[in-house]
Amino acid sequence: MRKSAFVRLTPEQRAELTERLEREALNGRKRRHFQILLRADEGRTDEPIAVTTGARRSTVERHRIRFAREGLEAALTDTPRSGAPAQRDGQPEAMIIALAGSDAPEGPARWTAKRRANRAVEWEVVESVSESTVRRVLQKTR
Repeated sequence: MRKSAFVRLTPEQRAELTERLEREALNGRKRRHFQILLRADEGRTDEPIAVTTGARRSTVERHRIRFAREGLEAALTDTPRSGAPAQRDGQPEAMIIALAGSDAPEGPARWTAKRRANRAVEWEVVESVSESTVRRVLQKTR
């Protein structure tokens, strides 16, 4: 398959990427971005790069295109994720945590995430909250 976006690093860019890959403590995603660009510069195709880096083929292709269109730094950084950021301050989270430490309601032996979410809405701590948000808040405190 013919590629429309080729990665051609200058010797300086290649040296910088190699040095940063060895020197910096990179998380998995960032490390993968570096590796994708270095291997693409060697002339490898998307599928072998995906196999050796553990990325999906579409990720390799997307980075290759971003490099061709926007340059090195754009290809190394993530674009902002979709979705609204959390709009809660610490108070609702604190109330959910406090609720977890209290006695279970009449009847059940223990709290469930659904019961905690319902109680938080009932007490008007939050307007609405999902079970998964309650789980995430409690998981951060463990």
